Amino acid sequence: MSLVERLQQRMSLPVIAAPLFIVSQPDLVIAQCAHGIIGSFPALNARPKELLEEWLTRIETELAAYQAAHPDAKVAPYAVNQIVHQSNDRLDHDLDACVRHKSPVVITSLRAPDDVVKRVHDYGGVVFHDVISIRHAEKALEAGVDGLVLVCAGAGGHAGTLSPFALVREVRRFYDGPIALSGSITDGSGILAAQAMGADFAYMGTRFIATREAHAADDYKQMIVDSAATDIVYTPLFTGVHGNYLKGSVTAAGLDPANLPTADKTTMNFGSGSSAKAKAWRDIWGAGQGVGNIGDVPPAGELIERMKAEYAEARARLLGA
Repeated sequence: MSLVERLQQRMSLPVIAAPLFIVSQPDLVIAQCAHGIIGSFPALNARPKELLEEWLTRIETELAAYQAAHPDAKVAPYAVNQIVHQSNDRLDHDLDACVRHKSPVVITSLRAPDDVVKRVHDYGGVVFHDVISIRHAEKALEAGVDGLVLVCAGAGGHAGTLSPFALVREVRRFYDGPIALSGSITDGSGILAAQAMGADFAYMGTRFIATREAHAADDYKQMIVDSAATDIVYTPLFTGVHGNYLKGSVTAAGLDPANLPTADKTTMNFGSGSSAKAKAWRDIWGAGQGVGNIGDVPPAGELIERMKAEYAEARARLLGA
């Protein structure tokens, strides 16, 4: 049985919820997994670092209890995001915790995760890696990752510029393993479209910011509901890597979205201290171009059930055509 088949056996919808900096915390992850999609969170969200152990224990304990109480339910595995960048001085500590807990899925970002892959494989876990280009995909596969997350144009936060139609097909020329596709996917029709293009999973972030369990300010959630694709600005200013952000939050910070200064990768900092960059993530709000399709802030479980119905309706509509 392939890895895709093994994962989908435990899922009721082919979706991986993206790890959202600050926003993704245990309440959201548990709701996502309990309703049959892979929930995830950045290890760096657990601050101080000792809190990560508590989070992992809580997620595992509550999901096991939910499965025991609902034996027929498909309870998906959880994932932990690790930033594999030299400025992340917590990587060793956080990876040690994942190894102790045998976290089933690890999502890596920002550098080829050679050492991470070995440690995760040693206990039987799997590694997906974020990529925005063919070069990044090739380097990740050389490192031995089990799957790729293709972060395409329109995705929230750090995102690439390639159309999913281009990147998925080019990657499929040399890779037949698991692919998750990211970029403005907000509903069941989008999930099916990702599969139709050749991906195995949809990778969804922004839609889950606008949920009850998300650890985001109410104003942030409301701005997502009130925004459209034209309200997204793409800039490297806030982290040194290009990303998509809500113009309203940029303006509220006293900046002109049409005249932002530039920054480069040398400014990236994912250390554990309280830095201006971490503060920027709290004040400058990431979001993808799919915001115009988001109109409410439901509980995560209710949203997932809605997407299941939309996905089934989209499949039926196509098969009936």
